[in-house]
Amino acid sequence: MEPYEKTNLKTLAACMNKLQADGFTENLMVKENKIQALDSGKEYAPSEVKILNFYRFEGESDPADNAILYALETTDGIRGLLSDAYGPYADVKVTKFIAEVEDIMKKTNRDTKIP
Repeated sequence: MEPYEKTNLKTLAACMNKLQADGFTENLMVKENKIQALDSGKEYAPSEVKILNFYRFEGESDPADNAILYALETTDGIRGLLSDAYGPYADVKVTKFIAEVEDIMKKTNRDTKIP
């Protein structure tokens, strides 16, 4: 993690602003078993999505303030953000979708031959 990120990305809003400036411009939401890009309306299956990074934020006094922000990229190059609570307040649909993406990424990486 770069020094800038350690000092300036302490809030969800600051992190979202930085990622949007870096090209993660699409707002994403989980719809059934797919993710939907809200601006374009396109939908993507877990096999069409990569998690490029994620950031966790913890509320100082209230567990309901815990959040996670995912920086995602689709197979056709759309880069966007998906946010969710984590812990007991997490959205079950988001958790399931992200778990499927992670499982696909693990299988893909395992199948890649190391030179």
